[in-house]
Amino acid sequence: MATGTLTIDLDAVAANWRTLDRMSAGGVQTAAVVKADAYGLGVTRVARALARAGARRFFVAAAEEGAAVRQALGPGPQIAVLSGHMAGDTEMIHDLDLTPMLNSLDQITRHLESLPGHPFGVQLDTGMNRLGVELLEWQAVAPILVEAGPELLMSHLACADEADHPQNEAQLKAFHEMTDGTGLPRSLAATGGILLGPRYHFDLTRPGIGLYGGRPHDAALPVVTLSLPVIQTREVAPGETVGYSCAWVAERPSVIATVAAGYADGLPRTLSNRAQLWDGDTACPLVGRVSMDMITVDITDLPELPRSLDILGPNQPVDVLADIAGTIGYELLTGLGARYTRRYQERPA
Repeated sequence: MATGTLTIDLDAVAANWRTLDRMSAGGVQTAAVVKADAYGLGVTRVARALARAGARRFFVAAAEEGAAVRQALGPGPQIAVLSGHMAGDTEMIHDLDLTPMLNSLDQITRHLESLPGHPFGVQLDTGMNRLGVELLEWQAVAPILVEAGPELLMSHLACADEADHPQNEAQLKAFHEMTDGTGLPRSLAATGGILLGPRYHFDLTRPGIGLYGGRPHDAALPVVTLSLPVIQTREVAPGETVGYSCAWVAERPSVIATVAAGYADGLPRTLSNRAQLWDGDTACPLVGRVSMDMITVDITDLPELPRSLDILGPNQPVDVLADIAGTIGYELLTGLGARYTRRYQERPA
């Protein structure tokens, strides 16, 4: 096989959801965020695994993503659209029974006029200044919207992965001020908010990255292994260079493996001369530049020539590789390329 194999442990995804569900306060419902094709892992298989684990509410970024989840799950589960009711989405929202999280006065008007009686939620801006109805706007429209009966009032924490950041308490206070007394279901916490404790949980939690093995849910089970095939090996003499710009120079007689993956497959160029790949429990340094389709790896110390090497797995989880690349696990996961063969592990029901 000339492309990498991305192995996705659906049992681990389900177990991570159950753990976060248990961590959510008593009586709190736990949803699942499956936007961006379930963080790059394949929304059809992931959403079905989460539904079998007990998830009944799902969050996506756009209506088109909601269509894929509805196709995977069929009627019944609620699918909330975080970008709200965008122009042109009315028919899809209606036909697929999607629940938009309305973010602005324009969206509120569009939804109530075009789909009266159709379920909706409202996203409030509590200080992130990204999406959501602002305080003065909310005060003006709250009587009308509360009477219309939204499914959910929600907001999103900007700094939940930093437990001591003062923005967490500031947003919690703002959320209470905007929603106390409405009698409506509320949601503030994603993965990081769950870890902040029950004061942040309200009626519904919305874990995302923690389902897929990423920080800040340090107890999460690893979900992905990425194995990359070796295309060719060669011996390199001391003083010879490898790859573009002669970015690596051999200091000893070396064996170099050319491996099938590059920045077109989601491996950042910042991994050049910094990352490691693994043959079992043996680390092999990535040498030279990450190019579009290939990387080169020093396998001199291996006893045998490998058929493949792992760049993600138990020895190098996604956040460790992200640290090396100078980015975050979210970006690496969602950027995993379409050329990888995706294989799913799941015990029979």
